[in-house]
Amino acid sequence: MSKPKKLRSTEWFGKQDKDGYAHRSWMKNQGLPHHMFDGRPVIGICNTWSELTPCNGHLRELADRVKRGVYEMGGFPVEFPVTSLGETLMRPTAMLFRNLASMDVEESIRANPLDAVVLLVGCDKTTPALLMGAASCDLPTMVVSGGPMLNGRFRGERIGSGTHVWKFDAMVKSGELTKEEFMESESCMSRSVGHCMTMGTASTMACMVEALGMGMPGNAAIPAADSRRKVLAHMAGRRIVEMVSEDLVPSKVLTREAFENAIKAIGAIGGSTNAVVHLLAIAGRIGVEHTLDDWDSVGRDVPCLVNLMPSGEFLMEDFYYAGGLPVVLRKLGEAGLLHKDVLTVNGKSIWDNVSEARNEDAKVIFDTAKPFKEQGGLVVLRGNLAPNGAILKPSAACETLLQHTGKAVVFEDIEDYKVRIDSDDLDIDAKCIMVLKNCGPRGYPGMAEVGNMALPAKLLKEGVTDMIRISDARMSGTAYGTVVLHVAPEAAVGGPLALVQSGDQITLDVAARILRLEISDAEMADRKERWKPSHPQTTRGYVKLYQESVLQADEGADLDFLRGGSGAPVPRESH
Repeated sequence: MSKPKKLRSTEWFGKQDKDGYAHRSWMKNQGLPHHMFDGRPVIGICNTWSELTPCNGHLRELADRVKRGVYEMGGFPVEFPVTSLGETLMRPTAMLFRNLASMDVEESIRANPLDAVVLLVGCDKTTPALLMGAASCDLPTMVVSGGPMLNGRFRGERIGSGTHVWKFDAMVKSGELTKEEFMESESCMSRSVGHCMTMGTASTMACMVEALGMGMPGNAAIPAADSRRKVLAHMAGRRIVEMVSEDLVPSKVLTREAFENAIKAIGAIGGSTNAVVHLLAIAGRIGVEHTLDDWDSVGRDVPCLVNLMPSGEFLMEDFYYAGGLPVVLRKLGEAGLLHKDVLTVNGKSIWDNVSEARNEDAKVIFDTAKPFKEQGGLVVLRGNLAPNGAILKPSAACETLLQHTGKAVVFEDIEDYKVRIDSDDLDIDAKCIMVLKNCGPRGYPGMAEVGNMALPAKLLKEGVTDMIRISDARMSGTAYGTVVLHVAPEAAVGGPLALVQSGDQITLDVAARILRLEISDAEMADRKERWKPSHPQTTRGYVKLYQESVLQADEGADLDFLRGGSGAPVPRESH
């Protein structure tokens, strides 16, 4: 193995003086032999394992597999923990702490004797958080996802993480499912290690990693319980050592063309709307020109090729058996929708990685000529209600609602919604448009996944299955419905959403990309003049810093002072 002229880690371990003595000596208390400090590359294994993040509960074993690969190639692996983010348990939302975790990653890399890093990720926010932090340092980086759970099964049918939580909850309210049956299904849904096995945000993020070229081919879909997931981790450990000698850093992989490939891939898989804020944030860290409008201009004509929940029928295990993301990327490439020459972390172009991929199940992965759904990309809406943009996922929406004008039923915040939504006195029918305010980055705070508001119980009992819902919040990637999200600017900073009143008429026209509040400019200006903030900011801790610095959804909801990379210089000696 050829070594670069100088490794970053030699500034710690290569000195034959007091400082080098101290660095090596204390590391040796772990039983490390002296030859581990002979100038071999030090590979950091950045681990989001936590028992409070069930999706990542198996990552300690994957870390051991990465270490095997690193050792085989003559590297020195060191595992270290960083903040773990579990959307399943964290309140008010894991998204509030995505930027904090990214800071943890960046500063851990910058402060320690690392020549490269392998990022072990799983649950939704762990993937973008670690990528953001590592991109800010620009050392050789490889992402290894933890993989999805095995298919959920309940009474002979597939059930999907999250997707069936919302579905079964609605069925209980409508009387189609008993409470006992609801509780019985709980253990049938999560029956193995891994993250959500629907095409929710975690699976979308794993696909994003592979489409960006930041993970090994096949990274996205191998089930967490499958032995081949361990093999992938092992091979990633081998490859990261080679990347050090090649100086293959994220800025060489995360190009504008790579981001366009990711947008198209996410459209083709019917991916989560959360990908928008995460990809925007990653681009902001690496310095790639990427805006909200790219999601429409680049991804507008991409069909949905993958028949997975929440947009379809199957789950990630089925997707893997069908050939996984390489098949989707091959189909995009054959249709002229892929930048084929983009470099990936295995040293090959993305087309070299996928050109021989075979589709093993046409019921799961469709052709571009006859897609699963004609429109897979996300739609960017604008108008006087969302001057900086809002998004909608057509593949999860009801076609009859994509052009609609209806009466607004306004909820001032999530607590107001919870109190009033199932009241028999609520003035609402199926033609109304539900509006939720103050759930954006600053308002919640953290921009929680509450945008897919459950419908009123009285309408569910009437057989209503979908309504237009508008908010400055996000929604779970496992959710579905005609839901307008990420309205910017948000209500908490005085965006137009804050000015909507119950009874106002709102027009949604997806084909025309319009989201409009049907009041005059004069009335809008008068309401703006009278508006006052209703949600005070937190006065201490990280949340205070977050609320003071967070950007709006159309800029990725990162902290303003974190945009742009800072590199990974060797800190000054402290001894």
